[in-house]
Amino acid sequence: MALCVAWCTCAASAQIQLNAGVQYLQCMQKDMSTDFYDLSNTYFFADSVASFNVAKGEGLVNWKRYRMSPRQAFNLNGYWPVRMKMLDFPDAAYDNDPNLRLNIEFISPRAARIRMLTTPIVPKNNDVDDLMFSPEFKARFYENVNGKKVETPSWPSTDNGKSIVYKAENGSIEIQRFPFRIVLKDKKGKILTQTRHIVDNDSTQVKLQPFSFIKRGSDNSRSVNPVFLLSPGERIYGCGESFTSLNKVGQKVHLSVTDPQGPETDGMYKPVPFYFSNRGYGIFMHTSAPVTADFGATYIGAQRLFMADEQIDLFVFFGSPKEILDEYTNVTGKSPMPPLWSFGTWMSRITYFSQEEGLDIAKKLRQHKIPADVIHFDTGWFGVDWQCDYEFAKDRFKDPVGMLKQLAKDGFHTCLWQLPYFTPKNRFFGEIVENNLHIRNAAGGMPVEDAILDFSNPETVSWYQSKITNLLKQGVSTIKCDFGEAAPYNGIYHSGKGGLYEHNLYPLRYNKALWEAVNRQYFGEGIIWARSAWAGSQRYALHWGGDAATNNIGMLGDLRGGLSFGLSGFSFWSHDMGGFVTASPEDIYRRWLPFGFLSSHTRAHGAPPTEPWLISESFTDAFRECANMKYRLMPYVYAQAKDCTERGLPMVRALFVEFPDDQGAWLVEDEYMFGSQILVAPLLESGNSRNVYLPSSGVAGDSSKWIDYQTGKVYNSGYQTIETGKIPAVILVRDGSLIPHAPLAQRTDQIDWNALELREYKADCGSCHGLVFKPGDTALQRVELPVTSK
Repeated sequence: MALCVAWCTCAASAQIQLNAGVQYLQCMQKDMSTDFYDLSNTYFFADSVASFNVAKGEGLVNWKRYRMSPRQAFNLNGYWPVRMKMLDFPDAAYDNDPNLRLNIEFISPRAARIRMLTTPIVPKNNDVDDLMFSPEFKARFYENVNGKKVETPSWPSTDNGKSIVYKAENGSIEIQRFPFRIVLKDKKGKILTQTRHIVDNDSTQVKLQPFSFIKRGSDNSRSVNPVFLLSPGERIYGCGESFTSLNKVGQKVHLSVTDPQGPETDGMYKPVPFYFSNRGYGIFMHTSAPVTADFGATYIGAQRLFMADEQIDLFVFFGSPKEILDEYTNVTGKSPMPPLWSFGTWMSRITYFSQEEGLDIAKKLRQHKIPADVIHFDTGWFGVDWQCDYEFAKDRFKDPVGMLKQLAKDGFHTCLWQLPYFTPKNRFFGEIVENNLHIRNAAGGMPVEDAILDFSNPETVSWYQSKITNLLKQGVSTIKCDFGEAAPYNGIYHSGKGGLYEHNLYPLRYNKALWEAVNRQYFGEGIIWARSAWAGSQRYALHWGGDAATNNIGMLGDLRGGLSFGLSGFSFWSHDMGGFVTASPEDIYRRWLPFGFLSSHTRAHGAPPTEPWLISESFTDAFRECANMKYRLMPYVYAQAKDCTERGLPMVRALFVEFPDDQGAWLVEDEYMFGSQILVAPLLESGNSRNVYLPSSGVAGDSSKWIDYQTGKVYNSGYQTIETGKIPAVILVRDGSLIPHAPLAQRTDQIDWNALELREYKADCGSCHGLVFKPGDTALQRVELPVTSK
């Protein structure tokens, strides 16, 4: 690597990008904070409200102009803001301290939108075309309905001359005139968070900048830096599929799509510019530009949102984690209900190379009585491995349509791999370039050697979807949406935007184009298998955790990533059981199995062998045991999935989502709730027991007992050391749960939904309750049965 960097310095120093003061490589995240320490930039600090129309929710904020100057104290230099008189010419054409627009809009009794500009030019409203917003949200608020917008909820206002307060039943937003602040309060009037003003700095040194924006000395471009209070004891969650600790306080989180080569670093395939606090509020940063969210990493009392965007557009939400997730997904969309078969076992490896191999895998799954529903062909189904040309290799797939029909007859759906990058040797390369279907550079050529499909171009989408549809018409059920992280920052896109704003949107456009093709072909039962994502991608389910290492750290990273992803508005998620990179050691793979089967979607994939019968007889038995468990639990899985789609909840769920009043639940990140009633604690190290935290609702009358799913043993809430059963994980059920089970079937289309057993799990509860939702049903059924005996 050192030699590579040295060569780059000599040969390409004029072209290579810099980030955080070092040479930037495309696989690296963008650190947007560094520009806010640049002495050549001009700084504008939000100072006061110049004017405000309370009824319209709009006004002007005065921004004071500063420069950052070095200040020497005791032989050490620090930053010091100095009021600045502009040198711009002609000086009469510009304002030294501009008054710029502020707008507040109310979305629901729990949600509001706050926008602030850094220029007098009001941008064209593109909300109707915004990719991150759900169609339902846009139709309700930003599209004309019979010539009128739908009425927004009432937030009664008061103005005492010093501040404007908008208050709803769940909280309030106060805009202080001077010093300018935006203050979020709960319904009792407690401050949840507030923006920071320069007067908050002490007199000895500037420890951080306040709520501000910069104008770069290099090119006059602008970027914003909203700064909010971070309180003692505060915890922050969300930000996408992050593999670091769930609580983001103390971390600097870079929200820029990258390929981190697995779930073991701070890079993310699926960053999401949304987070929430244990104090009862959430924030959606409505931007596609890179963001560096500094949650107390460089100043322990501040949330510093370094955004590449030139305007501030924040949605704020009030409530519990469930309420905030519901509100956020009302804006960006809820995950659709996947088809039943997708919840079954997906069998794969990298890779099956022939028709015979695929059929043989399907045959052996049935011979070994391992319930399964999907066979996936990864990179090797083309004529040349990794060279996507949308055609089965003629020499190895003699009759692909016949193969697909045979697999379907045996109860298997088929998934195929592909990617949106086309090398110069790909047969479609010339066609893509000739028809301008690719991302271009400033000269109209190509920013990289490969032709990267430009999904902001409707013609590209049509071309791409036609290739996918041809495969679907042959009998393919779904497509793997791999990669999508490498959209060039220096590219020029058909949308008219540059890479700064299109890079993070690329996965969303890619997910959307593929999902729509599959969904259209299968009449509303579309599903994809995607690696990259951005805010809004949850509407195009589903996603998996990338290329995990085949060790304990890879497993831990996947678990953290799945939990964090679920706390970012995504209901459905999967991961490669056993890891991906190398052949999985049997012990790791065995302990990973229950985590895989007790996730919304279950896939065996990675370096061979992944097929259990190629590992050992005892491992095959263990694999079968876990698969049998999930297929018996399929009515529970299906009903819980339906509930998730209605409320924006994740199937793989952090404990505190279900138990927000249990302070201990907020500390746990190596266990999870599978739906609302089953707790899973995977074995992250070798052994047959582990320490587990069992939460309590804290609600009077609720039982605090937990029942072992495998042994029936009853445990009290709190910390317990629990031995695993035959399945190597701790699996517990909440007291008072009614868990629907089905007779075991080898495929989901053979489940007997008329023979469901509503199994009661009871210790101290007065009644048992659960959810039932069957294929063909239109609504969830909530079932409650009184306990007659214990």
